[in-house]
Amino acid sequence: MDELPSLLLVGGGRMGAAMLSGWREQGLSRAVVVDPSAAAQALASPRVKVVASATALPEDFAPQAVILAVKPQMAAEALPVYARFAGQAVFISIMAGKTVDTVGRLLGAQPALVRAMPNTPAAVRKGFTAAYADAHVSPAQQALAARLLAAIGEVAWVTDEAALDPVTAISGGGPAYVFLLTELMEQTALAQGLAPDLARRMARQTVIGSAALLAASHEDAADLRVAVTSPGGTTERALAVLRADDAWPENFTRAIQAATERSRELSG
Repeated sequence: MDELPSLLLVGGGRMGAAMLSGWREQGLSRAVVVDPSAAAQALASPRVKVVASATALPEDFAPQAVILAVKPQMAAEALPVYARFAGQAVFISIMAGKTVDTVGRLLGAQPALVRAMPNTPAAVRKGFTAAYADAHVSPAQQALAARLLAAIGEVAWVTDEAALDPVTAISGGGPAYVFLLTELMEQTALAQGLAPDLARRMARQTVIGSAALLAASHEDAADLRVAVTSPGGTTERALAVLRADDAWPENFTRAIQAATERSRELSG
């Protein structure tokens, strides 16, 4: 596989670092990370230079992709300085809630822009990213963006940018919902009198093992649920409580709707 071209990563936080790690495995030719934090220096390597600000970028640096991984609230201050790369690079924004129009106005010059929503399992190359490419992105630039995003997991492209709001609510926030379920299983095990170590190990491995089974199976999640639910048994009794009209189905729908609406509120 050919080496990746020159890349500029703006923001070396948790997601930016996860992406950079995936790109190293793909083979980097040259990359520069812009991040003022002392912790970002750990990202440096022979092919990765870390600088504190855009003013310290090498004069000869001409990235083919600029990945915007700063916090959304920092966008107005951080992005305009990168407008000079708009004629040559594809911009990939992973800033939650920021539309291509918003990012485009900050960059100017009608940049080729991809908006993407990865999730935190990217850190172990098991992420899911939905992405949208605006009209200025060429087929070659979209292919490069797809390769960069695929380095951290599965990628799906959407043709309607509005789809990224529910994607943010479901996929972007999804790991938190799974971790909450794990917490609740552990807490309930403790309440039932199980030892703390047993409760923790049991809850974690149940979630890990279930995810692995789902990944290995061609069956739908609903079919796997039915397979573990014996008629008249303990699991059926528990699911009757969880699936009641005023329990998981209604509350989860409300939760996703609330997160989707918040994503739209952050679009400005």
